[in-house]
Amino acid sequence: MDQGDINLRNLTYGHLRKLGRAPTADEVAHASGSSVDDVRAGWRRLHDAHALVLNRETIELRMLNPFSAAPSAYRVEAGGRWWYANCAWDAFGIFGALNTDGRLETSCPDCGEAVGIEVRGGRPNDTSLLFHCLVPAREWWNDIVFT
Repeated sequence: MDQGDINLRNLTYGHLRKLGRAPTADEVAHASGSSVDDVRAGWRRLHDAHALVLNRETIELRMLNPFSAAPSAYRVEAGGRWWYANCAWDAFGIFGALNTDGRLETSCPDCGEAVGIEVRGGRPNDTSLLFHCLVPAREWWNDIVFT
């Protein structure tokens, strides 16, 4: 990744935080003074470097880890806003990314029971919960959206 791509990544994440959602290529192009095609080309390079994930069909943002641009089963209230995470692991990452406390809401994938977890000072209020990955970490990027 060159400095231009790092700057584009930082600008994209900055807009995510400001807007409370993933920015469009038009919004990032306007903010950067570059063309939409240049933004999309940069996003493709960042996608290839695993710095973000694009929708294959639309070339718009799908994941800005730990944030999900698409609604998911992992809702996080942090920093006065609601966010979607890609998975339980990323849900906790949102608190770290925003450096704030908050609440994670999801459901048990086994029984469907609602799960609400308060996070204060970087720690969940319920330390009995377990996180299990079905896919080994070395294989996550084979299909990151499924993982």
